[in-house]
Formats: sequence, structure tokens, C-alpha cells
Amino acid sequence: MATPTLADVIFSEQANHNFSKILGDLKRSNLSITNRLRSIQQDASFVQEVAETLQLPLVANERCGSWYIDPSLKTASAYFKSTDGHTSQWKFSTRRLNLHILDLIGKHDGCIIVDSTRRGKRMPDALSKTIPIWCCVLNRALFPDNPTSHTLFVPPNAVSDSEKSQMEARIPEFLDSFKSLNINLKPLKQHLQKPLRPLWITQENLISADPVQQVAQGSHPVVCCTSSRRVAGTEISEGGYIQGAGDDTENWALGLTAPIFWRHRERLLSAPEAELPELIQSLLESPDPGGEATSESINVAPHLCVGSLSALESSLASGACVLTLGSKATEPDTWMRSASRMDVGLGKSKAASRNLRQALPVVCDFVYKYVARPSEPLPDKRVVVLCETGKDLSVGVALALYCWIFDASGNIWPEGGRDEFSKTSIRVRLGQIMTTMPNANPSRATLQSVNSWLMDWRK
Repeated sequence: MATPTLADVIFSEQANHNFSKILGDLKRSNLSITNRLRSIQQDASFVQEVAETLQLPLVANERCGSWYIDPSLKTASAYFKSTDGHTSQWKFSTRRLNLHILDLIGKHDGCIIVDSTRRGKRMPDALSKTIPIWCCVLNRALFPDNPTSHTLFVPPNAVSDSEKSQMEARIPEFLDSFKSLNINLKPLKQHLQKPLRPLWITQENLISADPVQQVAQGSHPVVCCTSSRRVAGTEISEGGYIQGAGDDTENWALGLTAPIFWRHRERLLSAPEAELPELIQSLLESPDPGGEATSESINVAPHLCVGSLSALESSLASGACVLTLGSKATEPDTWMRSASRMDVGLGKSKAASRNLRQALPVVCDFVYKYVARPSEPLPDKRVVVLCETGKDLSVGVALALYCWIFDASGNIWPEGGRDEFSKTSIRVRLGQIMTTMPNANPSRATLQSVNSWLMDWRK
């Protein structure tokens, strides 16, 4: 038999190309929509087991957490961002205060906050660092005379001692930032009988109710539950299981949302992979796709209400001044419909947030003229701002109106008599709105447009 040559031993470029294609195809097939939905269902069963064991209410850390909680078991939503817990970028967010869950924690002596994370990580930074910072800051603000509650607790298997020390050094700064919002702490303190104590549960360390109460003795347990099982290698070896399958939905879900999934999960889980795109599209186009929008608006400040576009009919019927923020960009000269209605076409997503900067002078001038007109007394005037979700653009516009039209006493600013706005003064008003409407989630781009216009209006 002839001795093999080097060309016989080394794979050709074509062979390497074929191997790469095969591996790519295997990865894509493993990360299919079907496998993602089945992984979500599997992890949701674990979350339900945790809730039954601990007998505590479930809170979804949006957006990912809602995929892992049956809506019939979901008590509330929270917005703790992993980016606020990234190494050396730790932050106590003054635009995502999450103060609404304090009442829930006090009533049930704790809660379970559910989230997930991508392959390879033990738990998301939102659970391992953002929530611990939040608990520590609130404990120091609400229980200043209880120094034993001022400790920063972090999971030792996810946060090093060095990082913990660096985080602790920032806590006084975060506390000052929270206090600068001038929020009335007395009602918040009334919700809680004890300080907050974060604890952590994953599929590798499910613990019983007794140890939770023992560890959190003298405190309300805030249980941070990572729903997905940790995958150390590749998904190919996991038989179709995908860690953090509910994350990055814009890259795989084809518009499918958690409420729609839970409402139609049996159909979705039983459908062949090839039929899922068409099925998802049909569910999205159904008259009631299972979204969370309601036909009611929420009062977020004196004379100012916020809601989704589904509240348009009831808002018009109430006789309020109505602003709608549409997802199709339109020219400003077409926006004004009447002396008490304006339909503002801003576009979609980040483009809409950017376009908001140019729209605010027109919108604020329109509403100011409505509120300031002498034909009706101010107490009878009401302005409703509506956008697609009722949580982003409408909140940003309400914040701009709150600052632009009303002074700190709730009186209408005289023309030309406004104070100069600062990040601090705007942040205080935002804090008031977020306390009133905890599910609000204005994007960074939206708030940047509001801040930019308010602080530059004299230039």
C-alpha cells in the first residue's frame, strides 16, 4: 500500500467549506423556533416549581422574564436591566425605580423575580448585581437607623470579592442619586416591615422554603430566580435545549410575544417547524392577539395622562386634549386635527425617539395653548398622550409637557418665564411619573431627546 502524501492527509479547502456548512446547518437547526419554545416551556415548569415551593408571588423581569411565567401566575413586572450591572458600569437607575413591587413584597413577605440569560453564564447581571444594588440603596434610604441592613449581598459564585468591593464603594453615590429625586419615602416605608434581602435560585441550587426564611431572617426575601439551566458547551450537545431561549426575541420570534405564546402555546408547540412562520403571522393578525394594551389611560401628573393607542376612543369621548404618536412618519403640517387633537407621526423604534426631538417644540406649544386658554378653568383640563405601547414615547412626551407647561407648584409657566431645566430637575419629574406609572419604560433614546430639547430650548 502506498504511503499517504501530505495532500491525502490534509483536508482540501472544499472539504473544510463543507464541514463549516454542515456545522452551521446543525447550529441553526438546533436554534430553531420549535426548540426555543420547548426550552421556554421546560424552564417555565421550573419557575412554577419554585413558586409552589416558596409560596411567593412571581414578578417577571421584562422583557425576557414574561416568557417563563404563565400569565395566570404572574403578579407583576419589573425592569431591572443587566446593563446596569455590567462590570465597572454599575448603576442605580433613576428612570427604572421599580418602587411598585415594594407593596407586593410587604404584603407577601417577599417575591420571586424571574429572568434568564444566554449560554455559558450562570445568571444574568440583572439578578446578580442590579437587584442587589437596588436592595442595598433602598435599605439605606428606608432604614437609615438599621446599619445591619446596609450590607451589599451578592451571589459569591457569580460576583468576585474584588467586584463586590468596587460596587460597595459606589453605593453612597447611588443613594445620593436616589435622594435627589425628592421622593416622599414615608409611603414607601409603610409598605415594608423589614429590610430587603436578595437571594438566588437556579436550576442547580433549588432550595426549600425553610432555608430561604432562615437566610432572610429579619428581612423580606427578594428571590432572584434564573429560569434557564446553564449550558457550558454548545447547544448541539443538549438535545435541543437552549439556555435563555426567551432572550433576543427580535432575532428569532418573528414578532411573537410572550402573551401570544402563552395564549396559543399548544398550537405553537405542536406545529411543525416549517409551518410556524405562517402560524405566528396569523396569530399576530388576529383581532385579539393577546397584547397587554388596555383601553384606559393612566394619570401620571396633574392634568396629564398616558396610555396606548387603544385608549383613543375613550379619550376622545372624555373631551380631553388628545395627542397620538403614530408609527408612520408624517409631515408636521398634517399633525393638527383640531384645537384639542394632534396626531403626530414619528415613525418606529429608535427613529421615532430621534424624531421626537424635532417634534417636541410643536407638540408642547400646541398643548400649552390648550391648557392656557381662558375659556375653561385649569382644573377641568386634561391632556392624554397615546403611543403604540403606552410605555415609551407617550411617557417621554408627558415628561416634556410636565416640565414645559407646569412649575414645581403645578401652576402654568408664564410665557418667557420658565426656569432653565437641568438633568436633575428633569430627573425629579421623571421620578414622579415613574412612581405613578411603574410599568412605564421610556427608552434611553426617548429620554435623550426630551433632555436635549428641554435643556437647549433657550439656545
